[in-house]
Amino acid sequence: MKIRSLFYQIRQGFKNIYRNRLFSLASIATIAACIFIFGVFYSIFTNFQYMVQKAENNISVTVFFKEGLTDADIRKLGDTIKSRVEVSDIHFTSAEEAWNNFKTEYFADYPELAEGFKNDNPLANSASYEVYLNDAGMQSSLVTYLENLDGVRQVNRSEATASGLSSAAKLVGYVSLAVIVILLAVSIFLITNTIVIGITVRKEEISIMKFIGATDAFVNAPFFIEGITIGVIGSILPLFILRYMYSRLVEYVLGKFSVLSNILVFLPANSVFEVLIPVAIALGIGIGIIGTLFAVRKHANV
Repeated sequence: MKIRSLFYQIRQGFKNIYRNRLFSLASIATIAACIFIFGVFYSIFTNFQYMVQKAENNISVTVFFKEGLTDADIRKLGDTIKSRVEVSDIHFTSAEEAWNNFKTEYFADYPELAEGFKNDNPLANSASYEVYLNDAGMQSSLVTYLENLDGVRQVNRSEATASGLSSAAKLVGYVSLAVIVILLAVSIFLITNTIVIGITVRKEEISIMKFIGATDAFVNAPFFIEGITIGVIGSILPLFILRYMYSRLVEYVLGKFSVLSNILVFLPANSVFEVLIPVAIALGIGIGIIGTLFAVRKHANV
C-alpha cells in the first residue's frame, strides 16, 4: 500500500468520525462505560482472588502428639505430614515454645502469675505441628488423614476459612461476565450503526470509486480506521479514571477500616493495571473491528 493511499484512508476515517460526531461520541461513551465497568469488576475480582490466596496461606491445622513419642518419632511424623499434597508447609512448636507464647499473650501484664509455673510447664504435652494448607478446600480430607495417623493424639482444625471469600469471588466473576457481555453487545451495535451512517453518506462516492477500480480493501479501510479509533479512545479514557479511583479507594478503605488490615489486603495498583491496560485497549480495538466488520459486510457492497 502506498503511503499516499494510507494517509488518504486515515484522513477519511477521521472525517467520518467528525461527520457522525454525535454517533461517534455515543459509541465512545458506551465503550468507555463498558471498559470502566470491566475495569471495576476486574479490580474487584483480582483483589478477591488475592485475599483468598492470602487467607488460604494463613489457614492451618494443629497436630498434637501422643505421650511417649521420641524426637525421632516426631521428626518422622513431620516428614510424613509434609509429604502430603494438601500441605504447603509445617512448623514445629515445642512444649517450651508453646508455654512461652502463652505467657507472652496472656500474662504480659501480670508476669508474677507466670512465675508460679516456673518449674512446672502446664503445657508439657502441647508440642505440636502447625500444618499449613495449599488450598482451604483440602482441609477436611487432610484432617481425616491426620486423625488416623499413628502417634497423633488430637487434630485441631483452623476456625478461619476462605470458602466464603472464594464463593464471593466466583459470584463477582459471573456477574462481571454477564454485565460485560451485555455492554460489549451494546458497544458493537452502536459502532455498527455509526459506521453504517458513514457508509450511507459516502454511498455515491464509494460507487464511483469501485466503478474506476478501487478494491474493497481500499474502500473499507477508512471505516476500519474509524472503528478502531473510536475503540481506542473509548478504552483509554476510563483507564485514567480507574487508575485514580483505585489508588484513592484503597487508601480510604485501609484508613477507614484499619482494624481489618489482616483481611483487606489489596493488590498494588501497578500489579492490577499492568494487565488491565493492555487488555482494555485490546478490547476497545476488538469492539471497533467487529462493529466495523458487521457494517461493511452488510452495507458496503454498493
